Amino acid sequence: MQSSNGKAFQLFCLLLFVIVLFVNQLFCIEARANSSLNLRVTGSALPVEATFKFPSPLPVIPQDGERNFGKGKIDLEGLEVIQVSISASTSQRIWRTFENGPDNKGVSIFQPINLPNGFSTLGFYAQPNNRMLFGWVLVAKDLSGNSLRQPLDYIQVGNTNSLPVKQDGPAFFWQPLCPNGYEAVGLFVTTSPQKPPQESISCVGSHLTEQSEADTWVWKLEGIISFSSLKPVNRGTEATGVYTGTFTFQQQNFPPPSLSCLKNRKFYLSNMPSQDQLRPLFQTYSPFIYFHPEEEFLPSSIDWFFSNGALLYQKGNESNPVHVQPNGSNLPQGGSDDDSYWLDYPADKNAREKVKRGDLKNTKVYLHIKPMFGGTFTDIVVWIFSPFNGDARLKILFVKSLSLGDVGEHIGDWEHVTLRISNFNGELWRVYFSEHSGGSLVEACDLEFQNGNKPVVYSSLHGHAMFSRAGLVLQGQDGNGLRNDMARSDKLLDAGVGYEVVAGPGIREPPWVNYFRKWGPIIRYDVEKSIDGIAKTLPAVLRKRFRELVHSIPPEVLQEMGPTGPKVKRSWSADE
Repeated sequence: MQSSNGKAFQLFCLLLFVIVLFVNQLFCIEARANSSLNLRVTGSALPVEATFKFPSPLPVIPQDGERNFGKGKIDLEGLEVIQVSISASTSQRIWRTFENGPDNKGVSIFQPINLPNGFSTLGFYAQPNNRMLFGWVLVAKDLSGNSLRQPLDYIQVGNTNSLPVKQDGPAFFWQPLCPNGYEAVGLFVTTSPQKPPQESISCVGSHLTEQSEADTWVWKLEGIISFSSLKPVNRGTEATGVYTGTFTFQQQNFPPPSLSCLKNRKFYLSNMPSQDQLRPLFQTYSPFIYFHPEEEFLPSSIDWFFSNGALLYQKGNESNPVHVQPNGSNLPQGGSDDDSYWLDYPADKNAREKVKRGDLKNTKVYLHIKPMFGGTFTDIVVWIFSPFNGDARLKILFVKSLSLGDVGEHIGDWEHVTLRISNFNGELWRVYFSEHSGGSLVEACDLEFQNGNKPVVYSSLHGHAMFSRAGLVLQGQDGNGLRNDMARSDKLLDAGVGYEVVAGPGIREPPWVNYFRKWGPIIRYDVEKSIDGIAKTLPAVLRKRFRELVHSIPPEVLQEMGPTGPKVKRSWSADE
């Protein structure tokens, strides 16, 4: 028999074994937790950890001795700038947080590094973590001797010490205090409360800066802190402000930063592509435009529209319309949209129906080439004409699609997509999609591509508004509103197959570009009467909501009148 001491020893050993096993399990649980935490902290699951790459190589741009397009550097008059794309080799992440912001994934801040000899940092880059790393900042070299200066000091304009978010430790945001006659165009970010060295960033001569404002929202904690990219206040084809790629930061109880953007005092159109350079550029990025499988009213070329019987009417002489020449040479030129002239279909019913439905097979798109951001970018505006715009449709509660009849219909419809391309390297940066009275700018990394680097565009059913994704987009609230239905089909327009450059530096504009009157007749009718007629067909519970929805629709959707042409649009000479 075992002694009591022996049994006690066995029990002790068994208890010790259980304790060791339990502690080991605790360590395993903690290790797994730490592993999970580290996974989140390192951000390995975040989209921003991968750098965006275009599906195909960038276009090979033929060199033109008289042009500076695609050569990597632009002289703003004594200040040479280059565009540094943010990547693992050209930047280092300084700080990030893992929540709030787009998709609740946080934000990352990057510092440009490994700069070419003689170039200086002007500011840092900030991006939401919910998309692949895709962005850039400009860095600068002083060619004149008075374009750049070191800051005299720094002022802290915020920190993340007390923010209630998961982050890579605290970040500290510093605005350079510049000498008289110099401005800051970006912030410096550190992970310690020590001020950065003076030589860490450069101030820019005031003669080379302009006023800036917030561009796109990057990240925020409501009422506490916000990050936004910066853009010039004055933008357009003749504006000299340069997009720098830096960001601004605003925190409660801290002074707001005072940041400028760059200015191109050497605004030469030689930074833009020549006609020979434009061809491979557009062939690389020319969009594929999909029309809904149920779309009845397709686009056409302008000469097809004119050649198939389009008529020009004049106020006071309505009984004697004239046929428009195929090139529009007999259209009134210039002036203003004064209702003195308008276009309409041929009088014959069959001919009207033919024109109304367009001619997708032989459609052309029309390109307007314009400088943007002081000539550091080129906008290729792709205009699409449709002879007819169909009826508007609503989604309201359990009624999925309610036609508004003739409300929303009109003769003549112009829509456009804008390709914004860097003059530094020929890279597509953003695409603008026109959507009724407004539109949206989409980063290249968020686009759908086909056949290489060609963006995919979806035209909404009947309304022809342009979107970057298929599906349903409602203009309204609470799941109700104006329907925009987009889907792939065999009704496809490859914009690179048939196009014509109709406007831009050195381009002779066809006569129809300078026709400033309406592309369809004004048809006046009682909108309220039409709405009341439709409302009577609905259950009583829907009528009030129906009227509210209709009156929230943009006015140009409700009007039955032809639109004006591209050159009358605000965006012709302005930013999108």
